[in-house]
Amino acid sequence: MKMIALLSTLVITLAVAGCDSKPETLVKGGYDEAEMSAATERAISEVDTFIAELKSGQSESYAVKAPIEDAGEVEHFWLIGVTYADGRFSGTINNEPGMVSNVKMGQQYSLSKTEISDWMFMRDGKMHGNYTLRPLLVTMPESQAEMYRQMFADP
Repeated sequence: MKMIALLSTLVITLAVAGCDSKPETLVKGGYDEAEMSAATERAISEVDTFIAELKSGQSESYAVKAPIEDAGEVEHFWLIGVTYADGRFSGTINNEPGMVSNVKMGQQYSLSKTEISDWMFMRDGKMHGNYTLRPLLVTMPESQAEMYRQMFADP
């Protein structure tokens, strides 16, 4: 139960975008944008591994990150309760918007596997994927960053 609460906090706090009046779920700068881009590319290149794991059901807390655009702004949201069918992920938006106004927390959303910006799941207390978290570690207090480093299955 403690792991589920921790993961929920993690998923809620890791939407990445910039905004002047930002909620806690947005991270504004302070990280290497090239590293973030590489993290997204890695997630997309390995998405079939995630899909196979999702279909196996052998892990828990499956989520995909969806970049959602509105009025020229892009905000990234974790979708939870994720399913995959016909080339598309579907899930529930798990945080309040801070920049876009075309979606809301709790809304169902779907996107193709090539549109995601990240994916993650938990197995045996370890976090798999969530590549976009790594560039953000430099924006966190060291104790929090170290906690997440310890959770990674593949640091």
